[in-house]
Amino acid sequence: MNLTMSLFQMSVEVERKFLCSADTLKTLEEMGVCAGQRQFHDQYFDTPKFDLTLRDMWLRKRKGCWELKCPTAASNGTTELSGEQSEAAALCTRYKEITDLAEIHLRVKEVLKDSCEVRETETSSSEGEESWLSNMNLVCFADFTTVRRSFTLEEDGVQIDLDQADFGYHVGEIEVLIPEGGDVKSALEKIRNTAQKLGITGDHKVEGKMNVYLKRNHPQHYAKLLSAHVL
Repeated sequence: MNLTMSLFQMSVEVERKFLCSADTLKTLEEMGVCAGQRQFHDQYFDTPKFDLTLRDMWLRKRKGCWELKCPTAASNGTTELSGEQSEAAALCTRYKEITDLAEIHLRVKEVLKDSCEVRETETSSSEGEESWLSNMNLVCFADFTTVRRSFTLEEDGVQIDLDQADFGYHVGEIEVLIPEGGDVKSALEKIRNTAQKLGITGDHKVEGKMNVYLKRNHPQHYAKLLSAHVL
């Protein structure tokens, strides 16, 4: 894997979720370039013992492509934060996004290597999907469709998504993508400024789609993630 490809596949997603009002949508339409509307189907996978999600690792298949979201070090790029920046950081999440299937296999196998449920067979990126999922004892625990309307603030490198999930939950996201090791402080500042422009207030994190889905459909899984301070 070359350096350019590695940086692309190891980008970090800095994101703040918010509850969207009619006024927020009106402001977005005035200030943002609408990138259109699309629909996508998500499936999330884990072992029956929740080995991945209890480590805040999220294996997802979307539109036929695999992605693994992993937490980043909290201190990475956020030293010497001001008071406002610290508040902004507390309202945001930061995850590495891995899209190379071979790398995903390696990361997942590393987590599951001590699990007695994992079959002692080699897994390659070219083997069938059902085979590698079976070998790692991975099963689908979440399955839902989202309609997304997106706006791009090109001068700031900020994307705003308005999501409507098919299980009845609506949520907005302000997102900035940076390469791993990039300027997290700058991303947090962009998100904070965008939230102010949109009139978004509040000092508590807004629940994402997965939180609400698990709470409604898999309360035991949700409770374990709460106990582990993942959610």
